[in-house]
Formats: sequence, structure tokens, C-alpha cells
Amino acid sequence: MTHLRPPVRSGRRRARSRRIAAVLAALAVTGTAAFGFGATAPAFAAGNTLTVNVGTTVRPVTHVAAGGLYGVDTGSTPPLSQLYPLHVNTFTQPPPGTQQLGNGATSPCCDGLQVAGKITAAGGQQYLRLPDVFSTFPYNWVSWADWESKIKTMITARVNATSTTNISGYEIWNEPDANWTTSTKNDPNAGSYLDMWTRTYRDIRAVDTLTPIIGPGASVYDHDFMLAFLTNAKNTNTLPSVAVWHELQDFSYQNVQAHVTDYRAIEDSLGLPHIPISINEYASPGQVDQPSIGVHYMASFERAGIANAERAYWYEAGTMDGLLYNNLPTASYWAYKWYGDQSGNVVQTVPQSYLDGVASYDASRKQVNVVFGGDSGSNTIKVNGLSGLGSQVSVQLSSTNTTGRMTNQAAPNAVSTTTYTVVNGSITVPVSNMDAVAAYQLLITPTTGATSYQQTYEAENATVVNAARLSSSTASNGGYVGRIDNSGDARTDSFVDFLVNVPTAKAYTMTIKYANATGATATQGLAYNGGGFSTVSYPPTTSGWGNPTGSVDVTVQLQAGYNMIRLAKGSPNYAGGTGYAELDSIRLQ
Repeated sequence: MTHLRPPVRSGRRRARSRRIAAVLAALAVTGTAAFGFGATAPAFAAGNTLTVNVGTTVRPVTHVAAGGLYGVDTGSTPPLSQLYPLHVNTFTQPPPGTQQLGNGATSPCCDGLQVAGKITAAGGQQYLRLPDVFSTFPYNWVSWADWESKIKTMITARVNATSTTNISGYEIWNEPDANWTTSTKNDPNAGSYLDMWTRTYRDIRAVDTLTPIIGPGASVYDHDFMLAFLTNAKNTNTLPSVAVWHELQDFSYQNVQAHVTDYRAIEDSLGLPHIPISINEYASPGQVDQPSIGVHYMASFERAGIANAERAYWYEAGTMDGLLYNNLPTASYWAYKWYGDQSGNVVQTVPQSYLDGVASYDASRKQVNVVFGGDSGSNTIKVNGLSGLGSQVSVQLSSTNTTGRMTNQAAPNAVSTTTYTVVNGSITVPVSNMDAVAAYQLLITPTTGATSYQQTYEAENATVVNAARLSSSTASNGGYVGRIDNSGDARTDSFVDFLVNVPTAKAYTMTIKYANATGATATQGLAYNGGGFSTVSYPPTTSGWGNPTGSVDVTVQLQAGYNMIRLAKGSPNYAGGTGYAELDSIRLQ
């Protein structure tokens, strides 16, 4: 598609961002509202169908798109109570000692080490964007001596933060394709970006040999730039652990799969292994606050196999990039909350025209959760593969408003609740009077026998730190978590954090499904809501690795609402477990 405005080149503009904000605030967002600053929406055609194939699994639910750039600040900006329902994944935050004054801010904010505890409590991980130690953007580079002094100070601060577990990587530079020469124009000795990458990579490794390094953080995906970057990184033994670039143009969600395909082809051509991909800034300033655009990115990232993605920081910090205003939900929040409610597996969705969505199926709850949007008028959602839910299902349809980042929406709009007869495993749901800017949810459950709250939590859906999500036909939901180890160092210790939501405060029996093929009892630590650790013992199982036939029961005293439960081989304030055990799921009753 032809873009409706020139491509945006950065996730943080100063005076320009404030001007954009002022203009957007004046736009009346109704019907076919503005899709991108200074552009009107395409002419949407009704009569489209989004097809959901419940029997075709895409990947485990991990809420890939639920992250933000400068999305979290200290204190109650935002409150944990608003983060929990989003099931956050990964953030990009500024480094320790940041002086960055983003988007007209009068004081620096959002230091990654200072917000680490809050992000961990919400179940999230984070990258530290190292050049945001500078006060301006483009960055006010001084000299190599100044930069290397800053690098040593920042990396040492992270290494000394021995209780911080959620730093997933250091981002060496932000948007080097757009601002490296601008940032270094006053230093003739700065050299090329590729030389800077190599030298800085080695500077980091001189202090910290463990924390991943990510890059290149390009402002747009470009084949030639990425090929040159990876070739240099291979030749200098400075390969990143995570590939990073931005998708900031209007409608750039349409390009995600093509960019991923091209990147994988470059890896293959250089004989490199496939590494995770992070889109650590996404959505243009005019689109980031439109609920349906968020849904488009969710769907695109899930299909393309993106590891994590962060909403762009165009306006205020600490607001989940516009999902909250005055710490309360905006319209877009509810699209992300529905996405956060997804559990089990992401299943296949087949879009038509601008109508798209992301869907999940939780076999333990017999629940299908479809989040969709992007077109106007009367359209249809066709859901196949529902035979396991019975002959009739209850379908709850909800919608968001179409207002932007400075208008709160207290709750989603309840549109209808309807009983459908399942015919040949399928239902067809008409959705009338759709707004192309709004997001919608279909929640499909059996008419009888549905659980009142989620009781089973799959390990592969949880926050997995320094361990691996693996697949097995004998594991519940088809997945489990293995390679759980400990080293005595918070940068590499392994644990799984389950964010659970229970209706009442009481003692719950927690059944842990696991595999232990060592032939001897293994142990892990159990803690919840920041409390002390107890020991869980896993007797050996005889069915082998990847075949979680074992189960143990423990008692946990949980509060009503959200609780964080950690099962750890290694963790701060825990001496470490023994042996090895793979985790399949937990069940609370």
C-alpha cells in the first residue's frame, strides 16, 4: 500500500512531537477517522470476513506486542494494577544515569534499574537503550573517551544491581541509520557506525560477559543496511543476541512479514543461526492511539514470529505509550487488555481487506478469544474448529471507543451476548456498524460447564527467564519449559513467573505438572508476591524428558486478584535448586 504520509524516522521527536500532539488533539476521531497524522483513512469496504481456525496453532500465547518504549516510570506511573491485566512482555527503557529529556520532558525519567522491580512484578523484561544516557536526540556525542567512560559506568551499574533479573539486553545505539553521523558531526574521530558497534560491543564485554547485546535498532528495515551490519558483526565476532529494528511508518504492520523473511534470508546467506527478533518501536504518531492499529500489529507480530515488540514513545512517558491517561484506561487499553486475557495458544486468523485480528484457544477453559478490527460497516467473523466446545456456544461481543490517548474509557462497550449453534464445528458471527478505528472482541465459551476463572496456567505462556519454551505432543497445550538452571548470578539464573488471577483470598492447592528424567529427586524454589522461598521437590519420572507425567501438590496462600508465583532453579534470595525438572503447567484449586 502507498503510505499516506512520508515515513516517520524516529520514535522520539522533540518539538515536532509536541506539534503532532496538538494537531491530533484537534482531530475528531469518528467513523473513518484520521489514519496517520495529516491523512484520512482509506475507503473501507464492508462485507469482509475474518476467518479463525481454532485447530491450527500458530505459537504459544506470550503477548508479544504488550510492551512499550519508556512505558513505565517509577512510583505509580503507571500503577501495577493497570499493568497486570496487560500481561506485559518486554520494555525498552533508558539506562542508569539517563539524562534523556524525551518529548519535551523537563527532567529525565524511567531509569531501567529504578523501574526494574515494578516491571518484574508485572511479569515483564526490559532492554536498556544505552545512548539515552545523552540528554538530546539526535544524541550529543562528545568523544570516544566520553562515550567509553559512560559505557563503563552504565554497565558496571547493571552488574552491581545483583537483585535485578529482568535486563534482557543492552541496545548499543538507537536508529544509527538515521542519526549516527548527525550525532557525531562535531567529532571527526568518531568513525563509522559499524566501527562504533564493534568497539562498544567489546567495551561492554570487558565489564559484563553475560548480558545479551541487541542491535542494530534501525529506524526502518533496509536490506543493504542489515546485510552490512550482520556481515561486520560476523567478521568481528560481535553478533547481537537479538535483532532489533523499528516499524514506525503508517500501515507498516503490512510489511512485518516481508521484513522478517528478508532478515532470515540474510542470516541464512551468512551461515548464521536464527536469533529472536524484537520490534522495539512500532506505530506512527497518528496511529499509535487507534485501537484497531494496535490489533493489526498484534496480528502481524504473532504471525511473523516476533519475540517481543514495544509501542513507540511519541508523547508522555510512563503511560504505556498512551494506553493510560491519568493512570486510567484509554480506548486502546481495552484492546490490549483483551489481548492480555488470551491464554493457551495463538491460533490461525485469515484476514480479508483491512479486517484482521489475533485469536487464542485455551483448551483448559474451552475458551476462544478473538480480538479484531480494522474495517467499517457490516462484516463477519467465521470461527472453525469449535467441536470441542459442544453443540452450542455463548458468544460475547464487545467494542472499544475510538477516542485517543487523552480520553479515558472506564470499561469496554458490551455489544451483545448471543447463543450460537455449532454446525460442522463452525459458527458465523455478523458484526454490524463496525468502526474502522475501534477494536472488538469475541469471547466464545460453552453454554454450560465453562470455568468461572482461569485455573490452569501453562508454563510456556508465563514469563520465562533464562530457560527455553519447548514443544511436545505429550505436554498439555503442546508446550513446556525446559533448560531451567542456576548459576548464582541474577543475569543468568533460570525461573518461570506465573501471573495468576484468582477470585478470592484463600489457601489454594497448586498442582505442578513436570518431568524429571535424572533418576533422582530435583528441587526448585517457590515464592509468590515477593515473599520468601520454600522448596518444591520433584520425584523422578520414568517417561523421559519432554514428557511431563509427574505432578506434585503444594499450598499457596493467595490474595484476591493478581498474584505472581515464581518457580526458580536460581533467583535472588534463593540459594538454588538441585537436579533438573521441566515445567509443564500449574493448576490452582
